[in-house]
Amino acid sequence: MARVKPLAELLEACVGKAFAAQGFASTDIIAAWPDIVGESLGRFCQPCKIEWPRRKRGEEAGCPDPGTLIVRVEGVFALELQHLAPVVIQRVNAHYGWACIGRIVMRQGRIERPMRRPSPAPIDPIRRGEVALAVSRIADEGLRDALDRLGIAIVAEPARR
Repeated sequence: MARVKPLAELLEACVGKAFAAQGFASTDIIAAWPDIVGESLGRFCQPCKIEWPRRKRGEEAGCPDPGTLIVRVEGVFALELQHLAPVVIQRVNAHYGWACIGRIVMRQGRIERPMRRPSPAPIDPIRRGEVALAVSRIADEGLRDALDRLGIAIVAEPARR
């Protein structure tokens, strides 16, 4: 039987090539960005790509020169990021464990934020009791809990017409 794979393993395979085209070695900087720059700054900026300097012919294949991190930032937060750039560079380099970023270039633009789920609608206690009664006769605890959650989701969803 195949083991269940974590989403992180599948994510790299799905979008790894697209990120590599933007200069990212892996997708983890995108996921870890709020941890790297802090939650408040992370809401208003995001890394776009890393530009690596071209190697000259005959240059040794040792440690590459630091790259330039291109960051999209919203409006007035560019000033804050500009002041915090040395700290952000230090944190990104600490995240990767080597001096991969030498400078930051800012591009102003809107940041795409994930949509927030609306808070669940209040459930009528009578309907909730009907769901609980319907699943109470199921012996398997895991199946009972799953069907209970499904029933609650169906009962809580507003009627569609």
